[in-house]
Amino acid sequence: MPGIKLSEIDTMPPAHLDKDEAEKQTKKLINRLSELQNVLFAEGKHSMLIVLQGMDASGKDGAIKEVFSGINPLGCRVTAFKKPTEEEMKHEFLWRIHKHVPEKGMIQIFNRSHYEDVVIQRVHAWVDEDTIKRRYTHINNFETLLQENGTVVLKFYMHISKDEQTERLQERLSDIRKMWKYNPNDLKESERWDEYMEAYQLAFAKCSPEIPWTIVPADKNWYKEYLIAKTLVEAMEKLDMQYPGIKKDG
Repeated sequence: MPGIKLSEIDTMPPAHLDKDEAEKQTKKLINRLSELQNVLFAEGKHSMLIVLQGMDASGKDGAIKEVFSGINPLGCRVTAFKKPTEEEMKHEFLWRIHKHVPEKGMIQIFNRSHYEDVVIQRVHAWVDEDTIKRRYTHINNFETLLQENGTVVLKFYMHISKDEQTERLQERLSDIRKMWKYNPNDLKESERWDEYMEAYQLAFAKCSPEIPWTIVPADKNWYKEYLIAKTLVEAMEKLDMQYPGIKKDG
């Protein structure tokens, strides 16, 4: 999706959307997602890779908890990608990603992903610009390969405002339920907000434009959950999946 300017996209829900109605629809969508996952698992012809990106405290964990609350754990895996380990650093940057792509019948969720290697590494200049440009190409080829193998790739960016991020990070200092998430480095990273926005916008423009990003206004959790669930259901319904019949011997 070339030309995305995050500063021009609202982080709040559309004004016309009623919260209560959206929450009702989200419950229906979660139930429908559960039904579709059963068919996906049983049919075994497709898989799904769901990429969740966003700034710290943008709500990736919460989206996974709520949107996938009706999913059968046997058919879904979640992988959180943090700073590469010493072993991972000895390989090419997609090595640790390849190990977690979903087999047919499965849903795989990436909480952060291969995009960290063209976002945070660009912001901190851990690799040079030529390396970043080559990585864009490698990511495009990687995602195209997944699609050709029957994997639906859905990419979501959790779009929160800087003020909302600051408020959520401060909550981690006062709310006992969130203190375990506190990392003093998060506040330092937030000071590089504009650099991160630029890095994300470049990734949106350069990486797999035929696999578009969904920019999710995420200042309100109810709308974030509604939009992600709606997008997932619509994508899965397009697969026109069917339960297989009784298997014949031989």
